[in-house]
Amino acid sequence: MGARLAIGACAREARRYESSMKIPHSSTRLAGIAALLLSSAVSAQPAQSAAELAQQGDDPAWAITRDLTTDVGPRMAGTDAEAVARRWAVRRLQAMGFANVREEAFDMPVWVRGAEEAWLTSGLVPQKLAISALGNSASTGPKGIEGEIAYFESFDALAAAPDAAVRGKIVFIDHDMKPTQDGSGYGYYGRGRFTGPNVAAKKGAIAIVIRSIGTDNHRNPHTGVTNFEAGVKPIPAGAISNPDADQLVRQWRRPQPVRSDETPSLKMKLTLTPQSLGTRKSGNVIAEVPGSDPSASPIIIACHLDSWDLGTGSIDDAAGCGIITAAAKHVMAAGQPRRTIRILWAGAEEVGVFGGKAYFDAHGKEKHAVALESDFGADRVWRVDFKLPDSAKALSDRIAAAVMPFGVVRGKQPANGGADIGALVQAGVPAIDLAQDGTRYFDLHHTQDDTLDKIDPVQLRQNVTVWAATLAILANSSNDELP
Repeated sequence: MGARLAIGACAREARRYESSMKIPHSSTRLAGIAALLLSSAVSAQPAQSAAELAQQGDDPAWAITRDLTTDVGPRMAGTDAEAVARRWAVRRLQAMGFANVREEAFDMPVWVRGAEEAWLTSGLVPQKLAISALGNSASTGPKGIEGEIAYFESFDALAAAPDAAVRGKIVFIDHDMKPTQDGSGYGYYGRGRFTGPNVAAKKGAIAIVIRSIGTDNHRNPHTGVTNFEAGVKPIPAGAISNPDADQLVRQWRRPQPVRSDETPSLKMKLTLTPQSLGTRKSGNVIAEVPGSDPSASPIIIACHLDSWDLGTGSIDDAAGCGIITAAAKHVMAAGQPRRTIRILWAGAEEVGVFGGKAYFDAHGKEKHAVALESDFGADRVWRVDFKLPDSAKALSDRIAAAVMPFGVVRGKQPANGGADIGALVQAGVPAIDLAQDGTRYFDLHHTQDDTLDKIDPVQLRQNVTVWAATLAILANSSNDELP
C-alpha cells in the first residue's frame, strides 16, 4: 500500500474511532491517531527478506565488479596496483555502510613478469608460440636459452621418468583438461603447473613449458603460480596456449625429420625474464555487519582482491568480492542480524594464499561460526554442500530449502571451503560451499580474456540472491545450531 493511501485509510479509521467513542473532532488528535495506526500497520508487515532485496533494484555486486575492474584493473599481488585496490576497497566498503572497515597489512615476496617469447626451432621455419611465464618462474636471461624438448604426456609421466630423460632439456608436459561443471579436473591436471616445474628442476631440466591448464581453444596462455621446494634451484617455467601446444605435439609426432640436415628431435628457444622484487607489503581488507549478540561467534565470508596481470581480474575474483559484499549488504538492509558478518577481501591469493594465511595468523584463535568463500567466477550457483556439526542438521535443511527455488540442489559431498578460508576449515571451522557452474570458467581463468564482458549480470544476481538467502539464515542461527 502506498504511503498516501495508507495515511488516508488510517485517517478514515481514526474518524470512525472518534465517532464510536464520541470524541470531538480535532485535526491534531486525528493526525496523532492516524500516525499511530499507520505505525502499527507498517510494523505489522514483515520486513523484506535479504533474498527479496537481492532480486530488486540496483545490483551492488555488478557495481563493485564493474568499478573495481574499470578503476583499478589488474591487481598483481604486492604491487602498487594492489595497494591502490586496497584503498579503493576501504572507501567503497565504508560508503556502503559497513562497520570496522580496515586494512591488515602483511609482508610477502613479490614477483613480476618480464619479456616472454617461445619459438619452435626445429621445423622448416621457426614458429612463435603464445606463452606466459608462471608465477615464481626463474629467468632465462635476456638472451634466452635453446634446447631439446623432452615430451611427457602427463605430470605422472614426468614424475616417473629417469633423470637422464630430463637432464639438460626443456620439459614439455602435455595434458588435455576437459570442462566440467564442478571444475574437478583442475586439481588433477593442475599438478603439471603446481609442482611440475619443481619435479623437472630436481631432475636437471633447464626449463619447463606446459600446456595451459585451461579448456579453451584460443591462443591465450593461462598463467598461474608454481612453487619450488627449499633447496631446489628454480628454473624458467611457462605455459603455452592450447592451440600452440597442439602444434608442438604435431611436430613431435611427425614420423621423420622434414629436413635432410635435421636431427630427429624437437627444439625450442625460450626467453622469460621475470624479476623478484624482494619483500613488499600486501594486505587484507576487512569489514563487518555488527550482530545484535556480541557473544555469538561471527560468520566469515571471503573473496580475494588481487588478480593476475593479464586480464582485469573480473571473474577471478572481483565478481566474488561483489557477490559476498552485496549479500552482506542485503542482510544488513533487511534488519540487524544476530551474528556479526565479517567480510574478508583477501590480498595476495593468486601467488600463494598469503592473505588467507595472514588472516589465520591474526584471527585463527578466534571462534568462527562458519566460513564461506566465493572464488569460482560469476556463473550461477547450482549446488550447496555442507560441512557443519551434527547440531546444525535442521539449519542445513533450512538453507537447502531456501535456495532450492533458485535452481540450487543439495550436494552429497562435504564442503571444502576455499583457498582464503582453507586454514580456518582445516582448523575445524564449519564450512558451506555455494558451488558455481564452472563449465566455462577454465576457458577464461588466468588469461587476458578475464574481463568484465564475460560476466552475465543475470547469473551474477542469482549468485547474490542465493548468498543472501543463505547468509540471512546463518546470521540469525542459534548457539544450539552453530557454536
